[in-house]
Amino acid sequence: MPSSVAPDVPRAEYPRPQMVRPDWLNLNGPWQFEIDAGDTGLERGLRERDLAGTITVPYAPESELSGIGNTDFMPAVWYRRTVTIPAEWAGRRTLLHFGAVDHDATVWVNGVEVVRHRGGFSPFTADLSGVARPGEEATIVVRARDSRHGPQARGKQSTRYHNYECLYTRTTGIWQTVWLEPVPDVHLRRPRITPDVAGSAFTVVAPLSANRPGNSVRVTVSDPDGVVVAGTVRADIDLSPTVRLELPAGRVRLWEPGDGFLYDVKIELLDAAGAVIDAVDSYAGLRSVSIDGKRLLINGKPVFQRLVLDQGYYPDGLMTAPSDEALLRDIELSLAAGFNGARLHQKVFEERFLYHADRLGYLVWGEFGDWGSHAEGEHKHTASFVTQWLEVLERDVSHPSIIGWCPLNETGQVIHDHLTHLDDVTRGMFLATKLADPTRPVIDASGYSHRVPETDVYDSHNYEQEPEAFAEQLSGLSKDQPYVNDIEGRPISVPYRGQPYFVSEYGGIWWNPELAGTEQAADRSTSWGYGQRVRTEEEFHERFAGLTGVLLDDPDMFGYCYTQLTDVFQEENGIYRFDRSTKLDVSRVRAAQTREAAYERTASEG
Repeated sequence: MPSSVAPDVPRAEYPRPQMVRPDWLNLNGPWQFEIDAGDTGLERGLRERDLAGTITVPYAPESELSGIGNTDFMPAVWYRRTVTIPAEWAGRRTLLHFGAVDHDATVWVNGVEVVRHRGGFSPFTADLSGVARPGEEATIVVRARDSRHGPQARGKQSTRYHNYECLYTRTTGIWQTVWLEPVPDVHLRRPRITPDVAGSAFTVVAPLSANRPGNSVRVTVSDPDGVVVAGTVRADIDLSPTVRLELPAGRVRLWEPGDGFLYDVKIELLDAAGAVIDAVDSYAGLRSVSIDGKRLLINGKPVFQRLVLDQGYYPDGLMTAPSDEALLRDIELSLAAGFNGARLHQKVFEERFLYHADRLGYLVWGEFGDWGSHAEGEHKHTASFVTQWLEVLERDVSHPSIIGWCPLNETGQVIHDHLTHLDDVTRGMFLATKLADPTRPVIDASGYSHRVPETDVYDSHNYEQEPEAFAEQLSGLSKDQPYVNDIEGRPISVPYRGQPYFVSEYGGIWWNPELAGTEQAADRSTSWGYGQRVRTEEEFHERFAGLTGVLLDDPDMFGYCYTQLTDVFQEENGIYRFDRSTKLDVSRVRAAQTREAAYERTASEG
């Protein structure tokens, strides 16, 4: 962490743990702020003047931690801050980074527009060259627009004034770290590190901003005992120099579920004399994902995936974790309850969460927050959905904890005699994912409508609450006739073709111990969950064990995902409360699901 980060700066940790440079300036903290209810701020001169209030970045204005706490709709909001670019950065370009701004952002620096970006889940950057130099002041102005209407990748953000069912308080504007970083004129861009377990090697692609005669890229891989292997390639004729590094036999250690061993990786751009022009520190895990019939294998072994649905919301920060420790704590709570991973649901999580998952060997399915695409009763995905998803893939592709991708969730097109708009979007996002990352399996759309015949994984969402009925519905998998979601009895998916299969949402058991036996127990406007609310904690454990046991006992099922890790506002089906305190005997939850699965037993017998 640089010395320029003051101790009272919120979320002061380095925000991009797989591409670390020593020099940077965290811009979190107080910014001028103003709500623009009519989205007329540009006409009224908000870009040129001081703003009326103050907000604490990186927390959204709807959150308590922002100091605003306004949960009404805000069509546009404005931010303003003046900073001095460190003089010691002279001779280098200054980059202005935004972790995420919801939803449409325009950024001006010293009155000059430097970047526009659409999408609330992916990062973007502005180069301040020619606008503000080291040693000078830079006045940064941000306008974020967040429409209530029309298609938009919102995830779980409510389009009504109130929260309801499984939709929550909105997030508008800046909600992840803002920071400055100096880079040389020719510099390294985001590296891509691909593990090769079969070859005991890593392939490192190091994209460059430009080439110069005599330049080279050197990559060094280290473990706690020191340098393991290093390699150098020319960087003067290729914008993406590639280095393959084979690990010596005695220094090979896999990244495993529950054992997140990571190698340190240093990437350096050198000039013709061998002097370092630019350097970044990264890390990598040696891990593979493969498919063998109905088996989804990690490092060539069948690992039963005991996943939990994680919404990533916090009472005081909403989509922004109040601290880096809170991100880590959520993983620890999940592991304590017996889960070995999570489906990161309808939100692209902060990259720091993935860093902790990498370190702990925590399995993750990466997902896009595509809910909110409905307009006039239909899915109306726009080109920005694909654009944002590609930005997410670029950011996260090197994280070993991610073992699969899911660009869409619960799409509901009915089979027609012609292609639909959503068919094109579904196939386009599937192909874009496979092109960006051919190393991981991809679910074309989780639950409901599978429209891509070659989808790597087939899944369903099933919230049946009675274990016997649940078992009957799921009994056909061994005959290649698994449970498939439909809409009012109408088929919405292409046929199952023997892919690895799991129930990627189940349970959602509705339980609030404080409401047990009260008249409020049946009031879904203040407390919401799936199916019939259990009456006692004992009934919860019996139902959880029964439903989970059906999935554990199916030898053709490679995993499951239970809904969900925590309560979120009115949705009270979490293993933990919204504030992360205990509401159940977690040891019983753990015991119900950590017994050997039939999938694991079959593998050991084979």
